[in-house]
Amino acid sequence: SAKKEAIDTLLEMADYKQAPGRCRFLVACGCMAQRYPKEIRELLPEVDAVLGTAHYVDIAESLQTLFGGEADGIRCSAPGSLAHLRKDRLVSTCGYAYLKIAEGCANHCAYCAIPGMRGSFVSRPPEDILEEAALLAEQNFQEIILVAQDTTRYGTDLQGTGSPVTLAGLLRDFEKIPGIRRIRLMYCYLDGLTDELVDTMAASDKIARYLDIPIQHLSDRILQRMNRRDTSDEIRAKIKLLRTRIPGILLRTTVMVGFPGEVDEDFQLLMKGLREIRFDRLGCFVFSPEEGTPAVHMRPKVRKDVAERRMARVMELQRGITFQSNQARVGSLVTVLLDSISEDGVFYSGRSEGEAPEIDPSILVAVSSDDPGIGNMVPVRIVAATEYEMTGVTV
Repeated sequence: SAKKEAIDTLLEMADYKQAPGRCRFLVACGCMAQRYPKEIRELLPEVDAVLGTAHYVDIAESLQTLFGGEADGIRCSAPGSLAHLRKDRLVSTCGYAYLKIAEGCANHCAYCAIPGMRGSFVSRPPEDILEEAALLAEQNFQEIILVAQDTTRYGTDLQGTGSPVTLAGLLRDFEKIPGIRRIRLMYCYLDGLTDELVDTMAASDKIARYLDIPIQHLSDRILQRMNRRDTSDEIRAKIKLLRTRIPGILLRTTVMVGFPGEVDEDFQLLMKGLREIRFDRLGCFVFSPEEGTPAVHMRPKVRKDVAERRMARVMELQRGITFQSNQARVGSLVTVLLDSISEDGVFYSGRSEGEAPEIDPSILVAVSSDDPGIGNMVPVRIVAATEYEMTGVTV
């Protein structure tokens, strides 16, 4: 489980403190620190400070306190805090930056502990988001990736505070910021894709024709047990609408296998649906019980070996679909953001609007003297493709 992995990692890091000169202080930070701060301090004396999810930006201050010879203890805010979404937390990346537009979640999926750790859904004020976006643009971040636990819910908790606040309206304001050339949406829920939002995406030359829409399953029985809002028919209908209204859109999803009660019939419905829908990119995970969630008590459990075989079958199916999706793009002209270079200096690695960082196939581009370098965009013709990467030449 995630909890066990976090504990094992802390214990592994604690070993470094035993070697002189290697590590003086150990700071626990993130979801587990937010959820079990007192337990960490009591059971893991090797940990010198505990920072919750709203306090990772305080790590430098915490270390200064520790280096000054004082104990730092626990820094945890109530769930739902926006205090950590500060402009001074910006870090340098290769031409793209993540911008969080909300905190928390109000969906209460049966397997997820996030609402308990991070609180209910709270949108950031639009003026705060746009100010940060302008700062990013000034630093030559050409792609802004909007994230939240449920990005498409943005603004629904701000109604009644004046003019309606919507994600579509926020995107239109983003388009006016000089220097931003690409806007990407991650972690979207299908039922939040309003007509206004779809129309805004379709009309834009800056919003990536790409959506990350985790559906989790395609068996209605399992979707209901998961406490998901969409039915399998609603999922299919919305995806058909997206592909009709936004030609060329690339879709990414995430599915879960081995959820309590999943039988072979449910799994076959998932496989059948994935063959029909043909997501361009897909991630698959085996269910892992999270303490404090309804799914922990659900029965019957699915054996780990059965769940892992199901995941392998999903990924085998998806490899073929992704290969065909990538092959269909051979010959096309795309705009690639160059975000790294190979050790031998022969190829850049980058992404078009159809690939998100770290999770999607990359595009390899041969280095030439005319290229502007890492962090910039170039026109590229795709000339070859596998399921894992594509190759292109600058034009």
